[in-house]
Amino acid sequence: MNRRSLLKAGLTTGGAAVAAGALTVPAQAAGDPLITEIQDWNRYLGDGVDSAPYGLPSEFEANVVRRNVEWLTADPVSSINFTPLHELDGIITPNGICFERHHGGTAQINPADHRLMINGLVDTPLVFTMEDLKRFPRQNHVYFLECAANSGMEWRGSQLNGCQYTHGMIHNVMYTGIPLKTLLEEAGVKTNGKWVLPEGADASAMTRSVPIEKAMDDCLVAFKMNGEALRPEQGYPLRLVVPGWEGNMWVKWLRRLEIGDEPWHQREETSKYTDLLANGKARRFTWVMDPKSVITSPSPQAPITHGKGPLVISGVAWSGNGRITRVDVSIDGGRNWTTARIDGPSLSKSMHRFYLDINWDGSPLLLQSRAMDEHGYYQPTKNELRAARGENSIYHNNGIQTWHVKADGTVENVEVA
Repeated sequence: MNRRSLLKAGLTTGGAAVAAGALTVPAQAAGDPLITEIQDWNRYLGDGVDSAPYGLPSEFEANVVRRNVEWLTADPVSSINFTPLHELDGIITPNGICFERHHGGTAQINPADHRLMINGLVDTPLVFTMEDLKRFPRQNHVYFLECAANSGMEWRGSQLNGCQYTHGMIHNVMYTGIPLKTLLEEAGVKTNGKWVLPEGADASAMTRSVPIEKAMDDCLVAFKMNGEALRPEQGYPLRLVVPGWEGNMWVKWLRRLEIGDEPWHQREETSKYTDLLANGKARRFTWVMDPKSVITSPSPQAPITHGKGPLVISGVAWSGNGRITRVDVSIDGGRNWTTARIDGPSLSKSMHRFYLDINWDGSPLLLQSRAMDEHGYYQPTKNELRAARGENSIYHNNGIQTWHVKADGTVENVEVA
């Protein structure tokens, strides 16, 4: 068995069972020198309060970083790296490891020199400084941002061995910003204004067409994430937030909003970010990121190292349609399902953390998760997606992911036929 082959779902899971109650972990034998003997951190004084004016992770967490796949793109200035989902818990992604997607590299902009223009079909064209914008009423919302190409390499079969690479084009943070509706109303949208064209200030001048209904609904013009200023790679000093919709529309380094009466059909919504079907036609304007989930541990980058006994199966689920109301987990490749426990905040268009506690007897497992949102939309299997759309797509792959846990605790990306 390997990650490029299709497995027959005949792999048995023996006595692996869902835990019925509290699990106990055996205590270490008495006399452990790490307990009974003085260690260096007990013996010597540590660094003072000013040793790191901006706090840093422990040196022992140096592996918790974004990673890229060099062969995916020709040049890193128009490329992507991946959030280390397998190292995280809860629902909030720390700012320093939120995945990056650039089309012209990271723009470095002095906020004192940055401007936001609103023009086109408006009563009064306007230009705002950052100081102007921060005088408007602001809101705080937690949303996921997912690249439409997340899991795109998996359309034709299992490819990348790690959930950081298969599902890591996503992060989930709290944005602080101004409702886009507030700014558009300040300029006065004319009655024939039906679309908004946000434009970025970076070298790629990223643009996308956004329907006025979405712009007036829940979009934000954000200047902070997780309480601090946006990072440069996340659009500092200003970005658009388009909750639940594909990340390419969340224009970074936002400099202009043009109002028009029809979509612009820019490169990023014609030759890119459309879904090529089996018959050669392409679906366009497929903005919403549908229900999706992935088990983050155990997974290829987070193998089982403790052997048999209590095992916490953990993962994340999300939907661009709203809240996740249920996540089911299978340990036998989809033959049987158990409802997992969703823990922590349950917010619309935000990540949800789920857990399933089992006693693992060392038998091989075929781990899967399946999410359902508040509108009753279920996450499909990969074969269901392929039957509907073929294998030409890159974007919007929300198929069920399978991890093969082997008897030695190592984990591999596979598919179940």
